[in-house]
Amino acid sequence: MDRCPITSGETITIAELKGAGAIRHIWMTTQEQNHNLKALVLRMYWDGESTPSVDCPIGDFFGLGHGKGNYFSSLPLQTSYLAMNCWFSMPYLHGATMTVTNENPNLDSFLYFYIDYHEYANPSMVEGLGRFHASWHRELVLKKDEVQGPNRNGDVQRLNSTGEENYVVLETEGKGHFVGCVLHLDTNETGWWGEGDDMFFIDGEPWPPRLHGTGMEDYFCGAWNYNNLSKVDNTPYYGYHFKGNQDYTGKHSQYRFHVEDPVYFEKSLLFTMEHGHANDRQGDWNSTAYWYQIDRKKPLPVLKGFEERIPYGFGSFEGFGGKDRKELPL
Repeated sequence: MDRCPITSGETITIAELKGAGAIRHIWMTTQEQNHNLKALVLRMYWDGESTPSVDCPIGDFFGLGHGKGNYFSSLPLQTSYLAMNCWFSMPYLHGATMTVTNENPNLDSFLYFYIDYHEYANPSMVEGLGRFHASWHRELVLKKDEVQGPNRNGDVQRLNSTGEENYVVLETEGKGHFVGCVLHLDTNETGWWGEGDDMFFIDGEPWPPRLHGTGMEDYFCGAWNYNNLSKVDNTPYYGYHFKGNQDYTGKHSQYRFHVEDPVYFEKSLLFTMEHGHANDRQGDWNSTAYWYQIDRKKPLPVLKGFEERIPYGFGSFEGFGGKDRKELPL
């Protein structure tokens, strides 16, 4: 079938694979109107599992976190506006199932897609390999009142000595390795928002974590406020691929893929990020995390409902501003 209709509330199965193999490439396209990139949910199940290892709004899975088409080119994900591509390898030993659900309660939708995969006659080719995972998270982050203390210059500033109020990108139990994330934010607060540190708590380690970064744009391999937001930037492993307003309000997106430098964990991983220095910034944050795991202990977090996935109205492009603009208390 060329164009696959998906009625409101319907789930269609777009892949039902048997035996051992690996998905090597996925291409999809659909429309962006009526928050469709948030309404369609992509789920993947490996080896007959009862809960999905991938559970994401379809646009977010491919790096389009604002519900709108965009152009960017990384090694594992590429989009040409609404032509969405994924090159993560997805091995399976006893079959794979992929579904798409239209969770818009009022409107029908459609999907075009290719799924390219290899079948393996020798199951040992995938034995012991981690299974691909992806999970979406969204939170309206607010400023936190942190303990005050001096910085290196003697000035009083917020301190974050636990990481407990950070934005959570990924929390999982089991053995695996983290291979990256895409993070999007939307804010009505002027001023630079990128001073929040990234923190990886590996295998339940206490504060301070062994991997504690120096700032958001540093983790995403940028520096100095992304050169004052002069342009978007795309590379194979990192990028700042959606630029908001010059006063730092509006919608912004960045990605970082740990293809050459995966973060390994034996028992668990908690990856969090401050929203501003010591969580002193606010806005609408959402992210998709990507990782491989061989013994996931718990189901992925329950995906927020369709109405809770619709983008906020701070906006930096047509359709998300003007009369639909919302405000957070400053």
